[in-house]
Amino acid sequence: MSDEPVAETPAADDERAYRASFSASAAAKIREVMAAQGDRVAGVRITVAGRGPEGFSHGFALVLHESLPEGDASVDVDGILTFLEARNSQYLDGVHVDFEPNESGVGGRFTFENPNPLWLDELSMRIQNLFDEAINPQIAAHGGMVNLIEVVGDIAYVELGGGCQGCNLANVTLKQGIEAAVLEYVPEISEVRDTTDHASGENPFYKPSKK
Repeated sequence: MSDEPVAETPAADDERAYRASFSASAAAKIREVMAAQGDRVAGVRITVAGRGPEGFSHGFALVLHESLPEGDASVDVDGILTFLEARNSQYLDGVHVDFEPNESGVGGRFTFENPNPLWLDELSMRIQNLFDEAINPQIAAHGGMVNLIEVVGDIAYVELGGGCQGCNLANVTLKQGIEAAVLEYVPEISEVRDTTDHASGENPFYKPSKK
């Protein structure tokens, strides 16, 4: 990297201390964006948006004072309050954020280096392998994808994305395709549950009633 990393500060957490770091360019850009928003912004939040053959994909967003995330680990990185998504905090420990400006010097993108394995448990690793090698290549032909969110007991929680989010055939894809394959490949799993917010998809088949 071209920038020296900003010093890390461990979080004061009840169970463990989490770490995160920003390059000098990332820290400068974050401060610039936060300053433009005024006093509304408390800090930033890093999430795991997905997992795949190329590793983690991450989400990165501003956090407002009125909507502080509950349960997240918090890290003070050189004065920038940084939240690590609660359900994936152990998979975000040690994440490093960099900022790559465009050649024009206007705009750019944040990039992430994550030292953690995609999963720490054997069941999740087997399901992820199935998604990477068999299921996602098939549904990608229709613009869809499936992410494993977590495994709790014998239940695998997933999220559908791309063309599968909001598709009226999503339940068919889940039950006859994804769940059937998971139950055959990983017999320790008894059920696959969809956590997708289909109402926000491009073609939602479910819309909440107005109250």
